[in-house]
Amino acid sequence: MPVLRFGADSSIPFEAGPRAAPCLYGQPQGAPLAAPAEAVRAALEQPLEYPPLRQSTTVGDRIVVALGQGVPRATEITAAVVHSLMAGGVDPDGISVLRTEADVEAGAGDPRRLVDAAVAPRIRLLTHDPANRQALGYLAANEEGDPILLNRLLVDADLVLPIGRLCDGAARGYFGIHGSIFPGLADEKTQSRFRRKDLPPGRREHHAALLREADQVAWLLGVNFTVQLLPAAGDGILGVVAGESKAVGRRGREAYRAAWGCPVARRASLVVAAIEGPQEQQTWENLGRALEAAGRLVEEGGAIAVCCELAARPGPAVGRLVGARSRGTAVRRILRDNPGDALPAAQLAHALERQHVYLLSRLDSSLVEDLDMVPIGGAEELGRLSQRHDSCILLANAPQVVVRLDKTDQPDKDSIGTRRS
Repeated sequence: MPVLRFGADSSIPFEAGPRAAPCLYGQPQGAPLAAPAEAVRAALEQPLEYPPLRQSTTVGDRIVVALGQGVPRATEITAAVVHSLMAGGVDPDGISVLRTEADVEAGAGDPRRLVDAAVAPRIRLLTHDPANRQALGYLAANEEGDPILLNRLLVDADLVLPIGRLCDGAARGYFGIHGSIFPGLADEKTQSRFRRKDLPPGRREHHAALLREADQVAWLLGVNFTVQLLPAAGDGILGVVAGESKAVGRRGREAYRAAWGCPVARRASLVVAAIEGPQEQQTWENLGRALEAAGRLVEEGGAIAVCCELAARPGPAVGRLVGARSRGTAVRRILRDNPGDALPAAQLAHALERQHVYLLSRLDSSLVEDLDMVPIGGAEELGRLSQRHDSCILLANAPQVVVRLDKTDQPDKDSIGTRRS
């Protein structure tokens, strides 16, 4: 009997349906690291195509540890990086940790929590605010002559050490190993521009250009060393890749595809997608990613059910879908105004146009209904739903998987945009 895990420590067993047992996909290749901090320290001692990090620093350096959004086990990773920097002679008074607003809003704690108690207060912790012009610094002008504005800490630093979370390179909202720097720590206008170009329609022709722009800004900033984490299920880590940026990018892409590539033979009338992990992973962004992944596997006119522990209030874009008389009008306004959560709102609206969507979460059922989804109360209701379908796919870790559908089961182009009845 397959078991689908979701949230911090929840699971649902699935019995065989009327014709076949559900097929479980989405389990990563490899076991999570038992000691991620040790793996980080080892990677910094033997990085790819680069000398040990301690040989690249001096006592008086001003160093910014730039935490990308959603970095797993951030407290352990930060402590390991700080330990390695201090082992190389860096004064902790010269170390700053810069994090994103999104992580704070998702409930992430102080990333310095596991740093030695005598040292932690000497390390600055700042949260990037893209709307605060006073906290931004000018780096250079881009090809169009517009200013490149980044958090001032980055511009003034002697060394910027990005710590990111690897993802599928083609995923919406992911701009490569340097995306955590740019646009992640850039001004509000830049972040809005990246979102607008990465939203449908036509985002594929822009995505590669945005990746190149992020790499170019990192080069202008002098970032040529990075630490990237290969995520496991939930908040686990499968591996650590550190070293020269291009080498890390190549190794990271290969490692992510090998770990999270998900070949699927055929679609199903019901896809049950799960979001595993603690509170920091239970976000509207991950809900959007889960719906997009599940949408590639569901039959026309079928249904998607997402199992998660999402409890956060929706942002302004998703809020516009609540009780909307015309979803199309709401989406056009979202794309026009382009708020920070425009991408998950667009992904949700896209799914609702094509499938029935069910949601098991910690949200109020009235909110779920106002978003035109069907709330699920628990395992029993989900079990009854699965029994009503001829075929069922269970998609674990849906926000991370890279779905590869058998070419013989690809739909005709004319059927992709068919609206559900």
